[in-house]
Amino acid sequence: ITSPYTYTVIRSPDANAFVLPGNHVFVLTGLFKYAHNEDELASVLGHEMAHNLARHAGERISDSILMTILTRLALIFDPSGILFALLIPAETLLYSLPHGREHEVEADRIGIILASEACYDPRASKRVFSRMKEDVDIGNGGNAAPPEFLSTHPGYDTRLTLFDQWMPNALERFNKDGGNKCLAIREEMKRARRFAAEMHDGKEGRRR
Repeated sequence: ITSPYTYTVIRSPDANAFVLPGNHVFVLTGLFKYAHNEDELASVLGHEMAHNLARHAGERISDSILMTILTRLALIFDPSGILFALLIPAETLLYSLPHGREHEVEADRIGIILASEACYDPRASKRVFSRMKEDVDIGNGGNAAPPEFLSTHPGYDTRLTLFDQWMPNALERFNKDGGNKCLAIREEMKRARRFAAEMHDGKEGRRR
């Protein structure tokens, strides 16, 4: 039985979100510097949910078990530790980092499908990452970012290019049935937001 998803907002200046096994998604408030509306927040949530749907955490656990076995074998066959010292960086560079980037790309792809099927605009994903890229470019003062092969995540240019490739399919899902389904759902969302705002304003008024 699949557990329902829970969503927790953590007050923090860091721009990040993550998901834990058991379908617990956490969003740090610093992320709202880049996600400005519901569509953009949905793109982030879809990405995190995709990690669980694709069972990435389970794959990482399996990989760590395999790596533990390999390192112990390396020490058995070469007690001097030289083989062990070569194995760790080689595994990181040739397997762990590329595998991590594959997970992120897969989560990006599944995430925009989840968002579009839930009637959130899949183009919002590109807006979020474009803002992140712009912020990084400004912070680097025009200097080149570290090479992608040294990162656990794909570069922003790579992700933005992939979003362009996936977008026709995502928009087709978003606009299916002539867009009538999502138009109706998004109108319901607007009414729900207005109702929530009115309830919040009423509670604030009673507190005063």
